[in-house]
Amino acid sequence: MRPRGWRHEASCVGRMGTLSDQLVSAGQTAVHGLGFVVAAFAILGALYTATAAATALRVFGRPRRRRAEAPAVTVIKPLKGVQAGLAQALERFCHQSYAGPIQIVFGVHDAIDPAIGVVRALQRAHPELDIELRIDPRIHGSNLKASNLINIVTAAKHEVLILSDADILVTPDYVDTVVGALGEPGVGLVSSFYVGEARGGTWARLSAMAINYQFMPGAVLGKTLGLEEPCFGSTIALTRDVLERVGGFAAFADHLADDYEIGRAVRGLGLKIALPPMTVGHICDDAKAGPMIDRELRWGRTVFQINPAGYAGSLITYPLPLAMIASTLLGLAPLSLALVAAVLALRLGFRATFDLATGASAGRWWWLPASDILAFGLFVASFGVKRVGWHGARFRVSREGALLQS
Repeated sequence: MRPRGWRHEASCVGRMGTLSDQLVSAGQTAVHGLGFVVAAFAILGALYTATAAATALRVFGRPRRRRAEAPAVTVIKPLKGVQAGLAQALERFCHQSYAGPIQIVFGVHDAIDPAIGVVRALQRAHPELDIELRIDPRIHGSNLKASNLINIVTAAKHEVLILSDADILVTPDYVDTVVGALGEPGVGLVSSFYVGEARGGTWARLSAMAINYQFMPGAVLGKTLGLEEPCFGSTIALTRDVLERVGGFAAFADHLADDYEIGRAVRGLGLKIALPPMTVGHICDDAKAGPMIDRELRWGRTVFQINPAGYAGSLITYPLPLAMIASTLLGLAPLSLALVAAVLALRLGFRATFDLATGASAGRWWWLPASDILAFGLFVASFGVKRVGWHGARFRVSREGALLQS
């Protein structure tokens, strides 16, 4: 004989089971819905990749313009320490095909900086060139590079100034091309696209790949579509008059993204930023994961602080990780796996196209999936970063992009 109330208990258990099934079903529906949303972003990213590839071929296939006259130029090179390939990078500025006078001014803060030895060797090897070294310990703000520039520019002799980071590799027609672009009507500043050149092992290659196949395509496409006018530390060329009108380098002494801020100030004068159809090399020499990850997070957080909406929108530049996430959410369904395969093929095709357009290569093709996944992970992590590391110190970045001592 069954106990009293067994029918009620069975009914309750039945209802609980039904509710549980409904919750599981609802959860599965939500996961699948999210999967379709992520898949849609992956498809948008695939379209972006195809467009970026076509744009790179068109941009870097244009002829370079040269200026009829060749005004005297001062090249400014702020230095700190000796990185891999530094001597080669500096040597290339001594072999320019430019017809006009070139002065090269190097600057360091510390009288015992090892970069001094590289510059002295350069002066001995090229006594015919106007090469000057400025050693000045004065600090003018939290951005040590900007402080160095403030000290260096006082030694500049000429009206046309070309600032270039220490780790940049240039071709013999570099100054000629830059000065030609600066002479175009309405142009107030010239910058340059750059590609990563690895000097080292795994992490150096991954760093170069992040530049070539993740960051730079977006910059080329954004410039071509008129969505942005980027200004990179690889090249900042302007006249002394324009520099003074934006407040000199002192106006950027507390900004982490000094190159971005200089470009924004020049645009504020109603002048254009030109990027000629060339690339320069950026030496990537990361021997360990830590410095590379720290730098990527710093760059990401800085861009996010300056342009949150634009940075969030760059989600579509990671189509392969998005396709992989979508496939997982959709239970590895055949169509979702086909999406992963199609996006991977498209990314590999883009890599080959970008290398063809720029003449650069940043690692074997089978490294690309790992590079894309790492870049996506750092992109996501950058939203949670509150402090950034730079030259051994920790800073907070204000909404305006200023460095605040942590």
